[in-house]
Order: sequence, then structure tokens, then C-alpha cells
Amino acid sequence: MKKTAALLSGAALLVLTSCTELFPEYNTNPNQVTGDQMEINNYRTGAKVLALQNLVVPVQEHLYQFVESLSGGPFAGYVGSTKIWNGAFEYYNPENHWRKAPFGDVMTEAYAPYRGIINGTEDQVANAFARLFRVAITHRMTDTYGPVPYTDAVANESLYIKYDSQEKVYDEMFAELDEAIALLKANSHISASSWSKYDKVYYGNIGQWVRYANSLKLRMAMRLSYVKPELAKAKAAEAIAGGVIETNADNAAMHAAENRTALIYNDWKDSRAGADILCYMNGYEDPRLEKMFLKNTLSDQEDKQVYAGVRIGTFVESAENYQKGYSNLIVTSSTPYLWMNAAEVAFLRAEYELRWGDPAAARTFYEQGITLSFEERGAEGVTEYIADNKKMPDNYVDPLGKYSVTARQSEIKIAWEDAGNLADGLVAEDTAEERNLERIITQKWIAIFPLGNESWAEYRRTGYPRLLPGVEDKSGGSVDLNLHARRLIYPVEEYQMNMTNLQEAINLLDNENPDGSFKGDKFGTRLWWDVKEH
Repeated sequence: MKKTAALLSGAALLVLTSCTELFPEYNTNPNQVTGDQMEINNYRTGAKVLALQNLVVPVQEHLYQFVESLSGGPFAGYVGSTKIWNGAFEYYNPENHWRKAPFGDVMTEAYAPYRGIINGTEDQVANAFARLFRVAITHRMTDTYGPVPYTDAVANESLYIKYDSQEKVYDEMFAELDEAIALLKANSHISASSWSKYDKVYYGNIGQWVRYANSLKLRMAMRLSYVKPELAKAKAAEAIAGGVIETNADNAAMHAAENRTALIYNDWKDSRAGADILCYMNGYEDPRLEKMFLKNTLSDQEDKQVYAGVRIGTFVESAENYQKGYSNLIVTSSTPYLWMNAAEVAFLRAEYELRWGDPAAARTFYEQGITLSFEERGAEGVTEYIADNKKMPDNYVDPLGKYSVTARQSEIKIAWEDAGNLADGLVAEDTAEERNLERIITQKWIAIFPLGNESWAEYRRTGYPRLLPGVEDKSGGSVDLNLHARRLIYPVEEYQMNMTNLQEAINLLDNENPDGSFKGDKFGTRLWWDVKEH
């Protein structure tokens, strides 16, 4: 990571940069181009829509790094650091400016364009986009922290903003998402050309936006499967009935002018692939490996190079050794920023059917999810992969020789397990169902890489995939290393400038999970929906 002080200035310029690239009229003499003229082609509103899209998965490299590469990604077992940090999320002792970015910077940058659209135009599509992207951004934030500002954040532009409980945030997000879906459906006849300039995901195709919005609703619904199963079932059914993403042609991904995360992995070399995901994929001999990762370069001999990941939270003695010893991600400046793919939706539907529907349909959607992922990655051999009932994840062998683990993380195999026709006849039906749930979540985890925040949330909700224990807790005892971080802690600025409301938020956090072993603003404190015994 380059100088982190650049984060604020880079983030502050994000909207301006996007506007400058797309709307050169902003730089012309105001006597030549009036505000009314600019509004004719949706210049002002379009810039705000694009600014919100840029924050669903942050496209600015420093902000992406804090949100995904240094927090969500490591806690999901996806990536680990190669640098010697004074404090880091992986060690549960992040420096103050690390704590600020995923919370304060995202919120500050999101609400300015959101308010601008909601208060500044009656255009129904623009309002639908604003609501949809606010939910897409906030659901990631509340699943990271728990209570966050939501109902008070629209009209209140001061520093003293009240928080809502996570349950309240979810209620409000579902309501706002339904409003967005209704507006989009009402305007589905609009030509894509109306918004193609300002939409870098679907280029103005409203039908695709409806499918994404319903898919997001399905994701959010399944998040509540343990804490409010009846609500989860009802909302998931609504989402499916409304029409969700079913093919890779409808995958939601931000096509920025340049994928700046290539800087993180290829130029700065701040992170490498995680041990967890490569142990699973190596053990399964997964054909997608070569499409997603590069072999390490610890040896100059090509035949001795392997797919090897860094164990999360290890102490970096030599950045150069870590960069060579562990595999890099395959990412280029033209790689889109993934939001949601058809494989994830298929796995969500598989879980829905496993819990509340037809076991045969659950298997169909599970296998469909794997097939869609192979198709998306351009990998071959999916039929043999789906049928494999022998291979298991590998144990972790550290190529640098210090952090190896002899035991496997999991013994889960790939092939679906039929509760009525088990190989040994000894596995009870409920155990078979749980093992199939582990299959669903594990394969979804592979398929949605590199969506670290989403996979981290699913790990906390379900306990899957089974991850290697954390290495060291430098926070002073705020986390169980076997369960990893359950949330991020609030930024120091909130303690300094919004203490009264923050204390109420911490009370809400504790009240929503009264049986948790950790209390207060700690990494180990569980969120409202994080109630399953692991």
C-alpha cells in the first residue's frame, strides 16, 4: 500500500475524477453551459449514480484495500498480507486510519450523492438506483459492524448521527429495496440508451437491474436464516418469484475504466492468496485454479512452483519471501469488479431448497452453481468434478516452513450426499443435511472469489467453510482465534465526535446478541444474525 494518507484525498477526488472523465462539460465556462443544459442529459444526476456504483465494491484502490484486501478478504480465508504492518486487521490491532476507512469514508462518500438524487430529482430510475445502491452499500457495512446509521443518515448531515440496531437496518433495507424494485419494474420499458452513459454495470438495461435487485434481496434474506427463519423464508420466496440472476450474462460487475486493485496485487505486492482457499482447491484438484491464481515463484524451476497460500495473521519476516513464496491472484487493469454472479444465486437457491423446499431441487441448484462457476471461469471438467466423492481439502503445508498444519481443515467432499442412499448407511439424515449445507457454502465460497466481505459474512453465519485458526491475537483478548473476527470495531473518530450515539450503538450491539461470550465494541462480539453454534 502506498502512503495511506493519500486515502482521504484519493477518496475525496473519486467522484470528481469520475465526473471529469465522463462529463467534460463540468470544466467549461459556466456562461457557456448552464445548469439546465447539463441536466437535460442527466449529467448531474448521472454523476451521482456513478459515484454510488463506485462504492458498492470500492473502485478506489486504497479504499478497496482497506475494505477487502486487508479485512474482508483475510477473514474469509481469501488473501493475506505480505507486508510488515505496525497494526493490522489480521492481528486484531488495526491502526486508527485503518479503522476509519471502511466505516467513515464509505459512509461519507455514499450519502452525498444519495441525498443529491433523492432530494434533487424526480426521475424514477435515478431514485431507484439511489435506493438500490444505498442498500447494496449498507448491507455490506452493517454485516461488518452491526448497528450503523441508517434512518437518521438521510436528513442529518452533521457528525452526530444516531445508529439503528442491525435488525432495524435490515427491516429498512428490505423496505427500501422493495421500493427500488417497484420503480425499476415500472420503468422497464425505458430504452437502455437513457442510462448507458452513467451505468457501468448493465449499461442501462433495467431488466437486468431488476434481476440483480431481487438477487440482492435473496442474499440478504438468507443471511437471516438462523436468527429469523420465517422472515428469511418469506423474503427469499419473494425474491425468487420476482426473478433473479440465472445466467452469467446477467452477472453484476462494475466495469471501471481501470481496475486499480491490480496495483495492490501486481505492483505494490501487498497481498497474496490465502492458505485456506488454496488448501481446498488443491485438495479438490480444482480446474479453476489456473484461471484464478498464479503459482508461486519461490523456486526458479517451473516444475517446483506450486499453488500455495499465506496463512492469515502470520508474522511477515521478509516481504520478498512472502511475495515469492505464495501465489498471486490473477487480476488485470481490465478485470471487472464483481458484485454478484449467477453461481452465488444458484447456491442461495440450493440452500433455500435444502432448508424449506425440495431436497432434489437443492441438489440441482448446487450442481448448477458449480457448473455456472466453471463456465464463468472458462474451466473444463465440471461433470467429473461434480461427481467426485473421494477428494478432500489438503492440509496446509507452508512453503516457507513455519506455519504448516497437519490436520485438514475439513473432510467435506464435492459430490452431493443423498440422505436416503448413503455410502455407509451410518450418517443420520440431519447430519447429511448439514454436510450438504457445508458443500453449498464451500462451493459458493470458491465461486464468488474475491468477494471477501460476502464470504466472511457467510462463514460467520454458517461456520463454513472451515478455516484455519487465527495465529495471534494482538488485541489483548478481544477475539476467539478459532472463530476469527466476528465484526470490525468502530473508528476512533466516532469515539471522539459522536460518543453518545456510539455508546447507544454498542448497547444495541450487546442487546442483539445477549448470549455472546464477547461484549462491547470488540472483534469477537457477534452480530444480530450470527447466532449459530459453530
